[in-house]
Amino acid sequence: MEGDQMNNSEVQKPLVDEVIYPDIEPGIINRALIESSYLKDVHRGEGRRLHQLEPVVLEKIRTLRLEFNNILRIDHLWILPNLTKLCLNCNKIETIENIDMLTNLKDLNLSFNFIEKIENLDTLVNLEVLSLFNNKIEAIENIDMLNKLVIISLGNNLIDTVEGIERFRFMNNLKVINLEGNPIAKRNNFCLLKYISAILPNLNYYEYTFIKSELRAEACNLYYRELREIEDKQEKEIQTRKFHEREQSEEKRLASSFVEHLDGHQLFDSLWRGDEDGRVLMLVGTQAQELADEYDKDIFELTQEIYKLGLERFTERDEEIRDFIENLFDGQEELQILGQKQIEWFLQFKEIIFEEARIRLIKLEQNSMHGEDEDTPENLKLSDALDKLNIQFEDAINDLWQALMAQELYLHESIQESTTNFHRKITELLSKFVEQSQAFFVQLREITLHFSENMTEILTRFISTKFALQDFDDVPIELRVCVDDRDAILNLIAGMKDYHTLRLDEREDRIATRTKEFVDNMIDKLSSNEVERHRSKILEINFFVEMMTDAMTSLPHDVRDELMAEEYV
Repeated sequence: MEGDQMNNSEVQKPLVDEVIYPDIEPGIINRALIESSYLKDVHRGEGRRLHQLEPVVLEKIRTLRLEFNNILRIDHLWILPNLTKLCLNCNKIETIENIDMLTNLKDLNLSFNFIEKIENLDTLVNLEVLSLFNNKIEAIENIDMLNKLVIISLGNNLIDTVEGIERFRFMNNLKVINLEGNPIAKRNNFCLLKYISAILPNLNYYEYTFIKSELRAEACNLYYRELREIEDKQEKEIQTRKFHEREQSEEKRLASSFVEHLDGHQLFDSLWRGDEDGRVLMLVGTQAQELADEYDKDIFELTQEIYKLGLERFTERDEEIRDFIENLFDGQEELQILGQKQIEWFLQFKEIIFEEARIRLIKLEQNSMHGEDEDTPENLKLSDALDKLNIQFEDAINDLWQALMAQELYLHESIQESTTNFHRKITELLSKFVEQSQAFFVQLREITLHFSENMTEILTRFISTKFALQDFDDVPIELRVCVDDRDAILNLIAGMKDYHTLRLDEREDRIATRTKEFVDNMIDKLSSNEVERHRSKILEINFFVEMMTDAMTSLPHDVRDELMAEEYV
C-alpha cells in the first residue's frame, strides 16, 4: 500500500512541475523573451501576426507578463524604461536584481520563486503593489523606503521573527499586508494579527480581511509595552532623518551655488592637507602658530564673502530659470489650447461630412444591391455629391494640417530663440559671479604671499637667536638640517607658499569649470527636450491626419459591411 502511494506520488510530481514549470530550458530574461511575451499577451490571432511584422517599440510597453517561463535570473529590463507592471511569478528566480532602473514600476509580482532576501528595491519609489508570496525569505528588511507602497504580500515564506515589522510604520500609504504561512504566524501563544494591528495603526487589512476597531483596541492594550518602545525608537529615528535631510538639502543648495565647503574653515584646512613643508615650519613654536591663526582668520573672512556671493547669485539664477520655464510652459499651453480648439472644430465638421456621406453611400449600396446600374441619373448624382464631400473633407484636413504645423513650427522656433536668449542671459549672470569670485581669490593669494613673508621673518629671527645663543636643544629635528643653510629655509617657505597657492588655484578653477558645466548641461537638456517634443508633436499631427484620412477612405467599406451584416441577419 505504502509502495503504491510512493509510486503514485512519484508519478504525480513531474505532472505538477509540468504545470508550474513547462518544458522550457531554464535561463535569463532577454530581449527575445520580452518581445515574444509582450506580443503574446497584447495581441491575439491575426492581429498578433500582423503586429509581428512591425518592430516592438520597447518604450511603449507598460505591462509585461513573464510568469511560467522557468526564469533563473532577471536581466535586460533596462530596455523597458516606462514599465509600470511586471509579473515574474512562478519562475525559479533566486535573487532580486537588475530592476533598479524601473523607477516607473507600480506593480511587481515575484511570487512562487526561490528568493531568499528582500533587496535592490530602493529605487522603485513609485511601487504600490509588491507580492513576494511563497518564496524563501527569512527577514523583513530593505523595504521601508518604498513610501508609495499600498499592498505587500509576504505570506508562505520563512519569516520567524517580528523584527522588521515595525519598519512598515514609515510607509504611510501601506494599507494591506499578508504574512500568513510564515513560522511567526504559527507560533504558540502569539497572535500575529493582533501584534500587527497594534504596531501598524494605519493598516486597514491583514490577509485581505478588514481590521476592526475593537480588535485594534484590544491589540493595543495587549502589546502596550512593545508599542511604546517602538514609538520611542521611531521618534528618535524620525528626528535623525530630519537632521540628515536638512544637512543634505543644505549641501545640495551649496553645491548648486558652487560654494560648497566654503561656509567655514574648510578652505584653510585644505591648504595644509598634504603640505609637509608647512607642517615642518609650524614646529617653530608659538609665534608661527599665532601667525597661522591670523592667516586662518583672514582666509575665513574672504571665503565668507565668496560663500555669501554664491548664495546671492544662486537666488538670482534660480529666479531666472523659474521664470524661463514658466514662460516656456505658458507659451506651449497657449498654442496647445488654440490647436485643441481647431481640432474640436474639425471633428464637428467631420461628423457632419461623415453623416452626409453615409446617407449617400447607404443609398448607393442599396441601389447596387437592388441591381441598379452605376450610370443611372440618381447614382451619378449621389456619386457626384460624394466626390464634393470628399473634396470638402480633404480641403478641411489639409487646412487643419497646415494650421497645426504652422503653429508647431512657430512654437519650435520661438522656444529655440528663447533658449538662445536664456543661454546668453544665464551665462552673463554666472560669468559675473565667476569674475567676482576670482577677485576674492586674488586677495586670497595675496594673503598667502603675506603669510609666507611673515613666516620668513619669524624663521629668520628664530634661527638667528639660536645661533647667537648657540642653543639648539629645542630646535625641532626637522629644522636642524636647515639651521646653517638659509637657502634650505627659504625653499621650505617657498614650497609651502606654492602648495597653498596651488590649492587656491584649484578651488578657483573648480568654480569656473562647474559654472560652465552647469550652463552647458542645462542648455543641452533644454535643447534635447525641445527637439524630442517637436518631433513627437509632428508625429502626433501627422498621425491624427492619417487617422482621419483613413477613416474617410474606409467609410464606403464600413457602410457596405454594415448593410451586408443587416442583410445577413
